[in-house]
Amino acid sequence: MLKQLKEKIQALGFLDHAFLPVSFLQEDEPRLKEWLTKDMHGEMGYMNRNIDKRLDPSLLVENAKTIIVVLLNYFPESAQKDSSAPVLSKYAYGTDYHFVMKDKLKELLQFIQEEIAPCSGRPFVDSAPVLERAWARKAGLGWVGKNSNLISPEYGSFFFIGELIIDIELPYDDPKLVRDHCGRCTKCIDSCPTKAIIADRVVDARNCISYQTIEVRGEMDANLKGQFENRVFGCDICQDVCPWNLKSEPHNEAGFKPHPKLLSLQKEEWKNLERPLFNELFKNSAVKRTGYKGLQRNLRFLSETDDEPR
Repeated sequence: MLKQLKEKIQALGFLDHAFLPVSFLQEDEPRLKEWLTKDMHGEMGYMNRNIDKRLDPSLLVENAKTIIVVLLNYFPESAQKDSSAPVLSKYAYGTDYHFVMKDKLKELLQFIQEEIAPCSGRPFVDSAPVLERAWARKAGLGWVGKNSNLISPEYGSFFFIGELIIDIELPYDDPKLVRDHCGRCTKCIDSCPTKAIIADRVVDARNCISYQTIEVRGEMDANLKGQFENRVFGCDICQDVCPWNLKSEPHNEAGFKPHPKLLSLQKEEWKNLERPLFNELFKNSAVKRTGYKGLQRNLRFLSETDDEPR
């Protein structure tokens, strides 16, 4: 049974996975509450809601017994061709990962229901109060690095984390003991242009380029002008410099392949981007999160500075 299930997870294209019993994340409670108390979540008011559910997944699924944690690679084969063009985060090249991962987790749930045992469950992909990195760390799929990203000793950090919570028990994995391999390295901290990583494993979202370009709904922080390193949506700098991402290999997920025009878009084309082309390039993309007006705002913010690409 377990072999059959693990083979299905591999067939769905996941990098790694683990089965864990649902429990309360006691170790993560003080860190989460301190981060929120210091308002480091900025305008992300949803982070301050449902704290009990973030710490206790049994409140999300009735009679929850098992949480299946999965990783899905999104490291691209190719990057943007014009080095002077505004830089898009790698995760936003293709179809919105919420759609891709949720479809895979729904298929996994159906497989369990039909081939393993009748059950109820719910997939989670960064859109509900689940502490995903905490569960992945607890599962032994990696350690949380100094940039607060989960880092896998096998795969680096260019992957998404998802969960499937179900109301039956499965044979649980013995969590691998993954030690912290960051050591004395501070490349991610040193390379963050806005100094958003204010301490080891503490990110002040208010200064983070990803937060500013995606989460902020009004005008971005004028104090950060000239510090975005030409990033227009999201930011990969702290991952790009991480030595563990030398292990990253291109994904083979069709849904994450970029629109044929996207990577060849020149600086001037970005500057003159009009809505029809935006809709074509980003039809099912995570860039829809900020929308055409939001992306225009980000482009104006970059144009008002002397930013140069890294």
